[in-house]
Parts: sequence; C-alpha cells; structure tokens
Amino acid sequence: MIKLVVDVSLPPAWVDVFVTYGWPAVHWTSVGNPRATDRVVMTWAREHVHVVLTHDLDFGTLLALTRASGPSVIQVRSQDVLAEHLEQS
Repeated sequence: MIKLVVDVSLPPAWVDVFVTYGWPAVHWTSVGNPRATDRVVMTWAREHVHVVLTHDLDFGTLLALTRASGPSVIQVRSQDVLAEHLEQS
C-alpha cells in the first residue's frame, strides 16, 4: 500500500482525507522539523517508503536533478490547496 507524507506546503487536513479513504498518511510536522529542507523531507520519505504530496515545485525538480529512483512525488497543481476543496474533484 502507498503511504503518503504531506509536505508543510499543504494543510494537515489532507492527512484526515487520505486516512478516511484508507490511505496511510502523515503530515511532515508530525514526523519532522517544519523548517527542514526539501532534501531532508525527500530523504525521510525514501527511507520510510512514503510518497511526498506537495504543492511545492522544488520536490519534482530535486528528484529529477538527483536522478534518484525515489521517493515518488505527487504535486497538487491548484490555487486552492485546501483538502475540502479538492477532495471531491
């Protein structure tokens, strides 16, 4: 099963949405320093086998530049990043 780590660029309410639908998820602030660099978040996600959910463009770029095979990154491309707005989309 895919496990998600929600980046600080998205509200913690995303975790509740994913858990409601049976997807394991944690918000980065519950497992790491909110001021951690993107590289730290990516390393944690790779080591803990999580996919990064983010609104931040840097994660995809970082993954491409490092040519790493993971972790996977899902980028939310919307002006309104509130979970309740996008949940039914």
